[in-house]
Amino acid sequence: MDMVICEHDVRIQGRFLRIAALSADTYEFLKDPVGAVVELKKSGTRIDLFTFMQKLPETSPLYPYPMEWDNLAVLSISSFEQWWTKQINDKTRNMAPRAAKKGVEIREVSLDEPFIEGVWAIYNECEVRQGKRYPHYGKDLKTVHRITGTFLERSAFIGAYMDDRLIGFAKLHWDETCTQAGLESILSMAQHRDKAPTNALIARAVRYCADRGIPYLVYSRYSDGNKQWDSLMDFKAHNGFKRVDLPRYYVAMTRRGWMAFHLGLHRRILDHIPETIVEKLRVVRSEWYRTKSRLFNPN
Repeated sequence: MDMVICEHDVRIQGRFLRIAALSADTYEFLKDPVGAVVELKKSGTRIDLFTFMQKLPETSPLYPYPMEWDNLAVLSISSFEQWWTKQINDKTRNMAPRAAKKGVEIREVSLDEPFIEGVWAIYNECEVRQGKRYPHYGKDLKTVHRITGTFLERSAFIGAYMDDRLIGFAKLHWDETCTQAGLESILSMAQHRDKAPTNALIARAVRYCADRGIPYLVYSRYSDGNKQWDSLMDFKAHNGFKRVDLPRYYVAMTRRGWMAFHLGLHRRILDHIPETIVEKLRVVRSEWYRTKSRLFNPN
């Protein structure tokens, strides 16, 4: 269910425990959280918990609501040259030009039919990415267009092309104050990994922000749940992103919401399991997908 509060789209999820959050949570932020809470209470819609994250650059709690620490992978940008010479190492610096040397062109693009078809092809290249089923695999063109074409008034698209064929793309989504831009999507074809298109897309995203005076580029969360380290976190670190902990607030709108928060029921089941066990489960999952791939795709 969706609704609009303080000019922001709000999504409500869950049946037993109904949790509301901005549809663009971690990409857009409330100017007046207190006013938003008042509006939600007046709306008449049953909401048990309302959650929102505090925006950069303030990292100390500012609001009088219960909170837990969340995190983002943040790249501080003063200029492209600063990032290129000071914030990444030699190995990473050598990866970004590899795409151009191998014939890959990086350019800003519009959301047209050929671009959507290219995104669809990238989504459907691999069923499994990073050891788990990729959530957009198998989606049709209409669905890909719908999920890619959100928040267009504050979005930009960057494409990586090989012989005029899209082999990678990034979607940037900036907040109302242009304080930060988030990499809402960034993905490349696995078959072209040797050309390092994702590194080139990151470099163009940094230049995009630097040219427009956007001081922070955000690449989703730095660490998801209790995960200690993985290849994606390593990629973020090598490209200059650092972990920034920010308050995430939980406002109980009902007694059920208050009880659920204090019992930890607002968290995922995985968040309650020790990381050592979760890591073993990830290994089992990855092995299952590898075995499945060998059985059903022997070539």
